[in-house]
Amino acid sequence: MSRVLELPGISSRDLSLYLSEINEKPFRGKQILDWLYNKCEFNADKMLNLPRGLRDKLIADNMTLSSSVAEAEAGSGGTEKLLITLKDQQMIEMVLIPSPERMTFCLSTQVGCPVRCRFCASGQHGLIRNLSAGEILEEFYHGVQKHGALPDNIVFMGIGEGLLNWKNLQRSLEVLSDASPEGFNMSPRRITVSTSGYVPGMEAFAAWARPFNLAISLHAVDDEVRSRLIPDHVRYPVDEILKACEKCSEATGRMVTFEYTLVDGINDDPAMGRVLGKIARKLHAKVNLIACNPVDDQFRRPPEKRLRQFQSAVEEFATTVTMRIEKGSSAASACGQLRLRHIVK
Repeated sequence: MSRVLELPGISSRDLSLYLSEINEKPFRGKQILDWLYNKCEFNADKMLNLPRGLRDKLIADNMTLSSSVAEAEAGSGGTEKLLITLKDQQMIEMVLIPSPERMTFCLSTQVGCPVRCRFCASGQHGLIRNLSAGEILEEFYHGVQKHGALPDNIVFMGIGEGLLNWKNLQRSLEVLSDASPEGFNMSPRRITVSTSGYVPGMEAFAAWARPFNLAISLHAVDDEVRSRLIPDHVRYPVDEILKACEKCSEATGRMVTFEYTLVDGINDDPAMGRVLGKIARKLHAKVNLIACNPVDDQFRRPPEKRLRQFQSAVEEFATTVTMRIEKGSSAASACGQLRLRHIVK
């Protein structure tokens, strides 16, 4: 083949071409697709209705699992974080987040993160590389194997800025939502993509015009405060982000969500909460407030009273406001903390 193929996420066309090149019968393609998308089995060695020779060939051509779960760590509320080792020995995280009604998978899109929000562990060592579409789907696979079933929801809120890896994220979204034999038939309305406010990526997301959800990690209502939390190189002005939000809402027909991590003494003034509420009301957006999970002593979680004051201020204007309940604190719950723990050993 003229390009590298990965079995996770492969199309029937590319699979047919591959099988033709290795002189295999066309019906083997249907068998492989059934393993991939009906049984969620990406390990070629376990596709037992394929002849041994074909399974060996798939493995030899790297058309099988390229990652493995290095560690599984349980947290409060049933949350479980998986530390996944990739083929180049880099590590990423995915998280299983249960609730009484549903199971949510939180997936990563990059090894490390180029945005490097100052309060977040994910970007402390910067960006190493993008994940391929196959690697993103393998995260999903590992979660399914652990849970024993497909999830109800998926959020791309793990390590990385997904819209800076748009091509591979887009392919993953296509496979996850595809209702044909080439996908998992998950509703786009149950899949959320998170961004730090990378405006070119938001515009590409809007141009695609599919009904996936978009969450924007706003974290501040003005550029001065935002500059204290997010470095210059990937930070866009708040006004540009809000304009891109409007485009995304119109194109997808979905409400956007503002993710707002509250950091003690920086962005937790109730006056800022009222501005956030007005922005959310204007854009008909949801607001998800998150108490900072400290990585160091510089960025701390606000006191409980301050958190509630801020939430009340937002609720004066916004109609849908939630305070994220902490889950998995015993499992290095903030994005990237489990990975960081292994890096610094």
